[in-house]
Amino acid sequence: MFSDFAYLIVGLPVLAFVLCLFFGWHLPRGGGFMTVLATFVGLIISWGIYKEMPALPNGILHQSMPWFANFNVGILVDPLAIAMLLMITFVVTLIHTYANAYMDGDPGAARYFAEAALFTASMLGLVYSDNLLQLFIFWELVGLCSYLLIGFWYRKPSAAAAAKKAFLTTRVGDVLFLLGIVLLYNNMVSLNLHLAPGEYLLQFPVIYKYLALIPPTQLTFVALCLLGGAVGKSGQFPLHVWLPDAMEGPTTVSAMIHAATMVTAGVYLVARMFPLFYAAPNALTVVALVGAFTALFAATMGLTTFDIKRVLAFSTVSQLGFMMAGLGVGSVVGAASVGISIFHLIGHSFFKALLFLCAGSVIHAVGTNDMREMGGVGKYMKWTAYTMLIGGASLAGFPLTTGFFSKDEIIVTAYEYGLAQSFIPYLFLVLAAILTAIYTFRLWFVAFTGEPRSDYHKHESPWLMLGPLCILAVFALGFGIVAQGGFYDYVGTNFDHYGVNFAELGVIGGHAIEDAEGVAAEGEHAVAAEGEHGAAAEGKEGGDAGEPWYIQILPIIIALGGILVAALFYYLHKFDPSMITSERDPIRKLLLKGYYQHEIYTQWFAEKVIYGTAIVCNMIDIKIVDGALNWISEVIVAFGGGVRRVQTGVVQNYITAVMLGVVVLVVVIEIALQVGFV
Repeated sequence: MFSDFAYLIVGLPVLAFVLCLFFGWHLPRGGGFMTVLATFVGLIISWGIYKEMPALPNGILHQSMPWFANFNVGILVDPLAIAMLLMITFVVTLIHTYANAYMDGDPGAARYFAEAALFTASMLGLVYSDNLLQLFIFWELVGLCSYLLIGFWYRKPSAAAAAKKAFLTTRVGDVLFLLGIVLLYNNMVSLNLHLAPGEYLLQFPVIYKYLALIPPTQLTFVALCLLGGAVGKSGQFPLHVWLPDAMEGPTTVSAMIHAATMVTAGVYLVARMFPLFYAAPNALTVVALVGAFTALFAATMGLTTFDIKRVLAFSTVSQLGFMMAGLGVGSVVGAASVGISIFHLIGHSFFKALLFLCAGSVIHAVGTNDMREMGGVGKYMKWTAYTMLIGGASLAGFPLTTGFFSKDEIIVTAYEYGLAQSFIPYLFLVLAAILTAIYTFRLWFVAFTGEPRSDYHKHESPWLMLGPLCILAVFALGFGIVAQGGFYDYVGTNFDHYGVNFAELGVIGGHAIEDAEGVAAEGEHAVAAEGEHGAAAEGKEGGDAGEPWYIQILPIIIALGGILVAALFYYLHKFDPSMITSERDPIRKLLLKGYYQHEIYTQWFAEKVIYGTAIVCNMIDIKIVDGALNWISEVIVAFGGGVRRVQTGVVQNYITAVMLGVVVLVVVIEIALQVGFV
């Protein structure tokens, strides 16, 4: 049975890491074929486990062994995990295949494939961990590997700086994540649970089982701390600033980080802990607002940059905001939001990996990242142009593509959320979707149409690079049509396997279930107030019959309208972009500078606030703490020095002092007798 070999999903990439690190220097292409083989075998095992899962107890694969104290090491594969495992192994296999050609000739190829294999192993281990502590360990390994890969060309100052920026920024979220684990552990311990054999604290099934016993205020603290970790890893505002700079690494690294690994870890964490977020008062509201704002905020910056990879980087931040918002609206639509959000995550991994690899193909041929130096690339790189057109259409939400189905579903559920709570996330997501279509096709028209604007190399990439592009293009185009309905039902009911009672958790979280049911009468999802699982949500299978007609067609209008606007400005040239923005335009300058976030974080917050606080603390330490201790020691030393002068070593002096003391003592006693004190 494939389930007996589940450990190899992580074990084989770890083995590839060791082999590439020590022997890759002596193998063709740095031993990159070993990383391809390791992830491909992992894909086969994952697919085998997926086929076996219906016959397993409770429909999940759970293997565990004790570690120390109340902790364990284990593997948990349920519908949520298997969807992630299949996506990661599939997409990363294609990226590694592409990298065998892309990194060919690089003197550090062996080091690259070793680090990429460890990166893959860390992400896979994170996904199928059965407890929060084990997940956190792999979470930190993912951060370490991202630091190594972003700074792969470490002799390049900008790459080294970007790696440090990514590492330090994500550490902020990781500290909050660790704090959340500690708070959750303390609350679990305080319950004095009598765990059954095979159950351990911080195991996900155990957390789900006893979640309702934890005080709601504590749940909110834990949820916000876990969200802090997700904000750092998944590039949500305000800890998103590292993601655009991560483009300094090889393009294949960008594809892994922005499509299949790392940035999806934060979304997966919130999805994995969704019952806790659902039970924590106001937690999902924060998730929805943060996600929706991030989606719009990043989309505005994608409008102005001319670095082809940075445009895609901002789109990643924006789409991650869509995923977070899709989870946040779960306070109204229930656990169905997990299936909706993860479906967009899976679809995004296909078209975003495709877009980054296409960008790498262009950069490999043209030799520049600047779109202003390209133009007419489509005439000489037809395969790359057409596959990137498919990826761009899916990202923009063109009708019937994968991105259309997944983004449409999030926008619709945000509308339902607006009917029950607030329309702010819905409005933000609609605006972000419009801007996404505009900047995506701005990129494609500027780079692939028109005439060449510089003397670049005019040749198509080799088939070792084009093959993965064609495969990803098929999935970016057709995955949504094939998998949409079944995916929602499969992943959206993930927590049914653990018997999670969302009705009970909804009462703890203070969700207005009655309002949600009222919305469900108009919309397509339902939150059940009673029943075995409490929040049974039904996905859209036969269309959005319950939604107003303008809500149904709005995603189509958004996608086509955004593409038309981009075509009018950058393909048909009916309008000059300078009509709206000029070099002196303060709004354009604001967007180009990324709202001055780098300056705010470094020059103001880091250098003035943090460094200034450090200087003040250092002065307090030196002048007050050390000063007081130094003064006390000086007084004691001075007193000792004075006493030391009395110690002459001459016996006559000592006898004289004793006699003098006796005389003084006698005089004092006599005076006391006369006065009457004695």
